[in-house]
Amino acid sequence: MNRDEEVKLTHSGILARESRRYVSVRFERGEDIAEARLPECKVTKNQGFTEEEVKGLEAYLERENDAIFAKAKEINPIRSWF
Repeated sequence: MNRDEEVKLTHSGILARESRRYVSVRFERGEDIAEARLPECKVTKNQGFTEEEVKGLEAYLERENDAIFAKAKEINPIRSWF
């Protein structure tokens, strides 16, 4: 595992559960995976990232929460069916 490898972020569109809107976020670095949910900005699943790295990912989500939500709004799940 190379800690210098690029971390990639992917996210869903706006999802809803029990009338609450959220975005699922996934960080990947080689075999390492961390999953989180916005607006909570907490990593809910982690495989391979250190505790310090998880705190950094959560801080990043706090800073970029609005921007990620804005991008998630642009995703149209119906369009991907065609």
